[in-house]
Amino acid sequence: MASLLRRIKFYSKATLAFSVLGGCAVYGFLCSVVLSLVGKSHLSQWATARAFYYSFSTLLGIRIKLINGETLDKLPAIIIGNHQSVLDILILGRIFPKGCSVTSKKSLKYVPFLGWFMSLSGAFFIDRKNTESAKNVLNAGLKNIKDKKRAIFLFAEGKRTYAIEPTLLPLKKGAFHMAQQVGIPIIPIVASNLSTVYHYDTLTFESGEIIIRVLDPVPTEGLTKDDITPLSEKVHDEMLQNILEIGYSIPDNKDLIKSITNETLESTSQDYQTIPNEQGDDPENISSSNNSNSSTERLSLLSKVPDDSK
Repeated sequence: MASLLRRIKFYSKATLAFSVLGGCAVYGFLCSVVLSLVGKSHLSQWATARAFYYSFSTLLGIRIKLINGETLDKLPAIIIGNHQSVLDILILGRIFPKGCSVTSKKSLKYVPFLGWFMSLSGAFFIDRKNTESAKNVLNAGLKNIKDKKRAIFLFAEGKRTYAIEPTLLPLKKGAFHMAQQVGIPIIPIVASNLSTVYHYDTLTFESGEIIIRVLDPVPTEGLTKDDITPLSEKVHDEMLQNILEIGYSIPDNKDLIKSITNETLESTSQDYQTIPNEQGDDPENISSSNNSNSSTERLSLLSKVPDDSK
């Protein structure tokens, strides 16, 4: 019975979430038309992103705590982030700076309202089967970004991880090559693990707080192609360290933490180097540990989140 109720809750919330997304796609299209008429089309994605975030957050109760958000005003830049699930679109809704754009596969260009909105708002559509065409699109976009002090956002892992524990795949080098070509900095952002508020495999869809940390800009001016690999590895290590530090998103339902912990322990045994600091409940308050700390220890400490309702 509990499993059935959980399934009903998950799919009900998922339906509401996609309804919000659809509504914001229509809003984005109309917003793009209006802003294009007054010469402000570069604000369309920002305006639509914020509308989506506040609508989603209000209706579904998932909030975002943004740390060092002022760094996102240091443009031009290429912004990169970790890619976990479909909920990443909510993160974009919160962090998107004015004048920022995204890349998308070309097929989305023809989706009603969503594709129309993206076309009018200046998204970069990439034909993944045509490398030369993709390069031309990106090169033209990068020049515009640098000249007008704007930004482009990329998920540097290249695919979603669907991870139930904090982790980061190796970073694709495309964003680093792009930044090096035009000499603009890279701004990495990292999000807490989403599996405690949303995860399809475990039918988890809970209200709660996601932690986003914006890292310091990484300069690329003066670098050569030979510098790309060590730079990407350095940024990966820094992002992974911060992902482990901020740990998990915190669900409002504190009783759920123990349930999620027990279910996750059945299928995970990988060791991690850091666990939440037992001296504080702040998700930012993280201490280093040695390799003997298992995921069992990490997940068990989730139960120490205080119940604010008492």
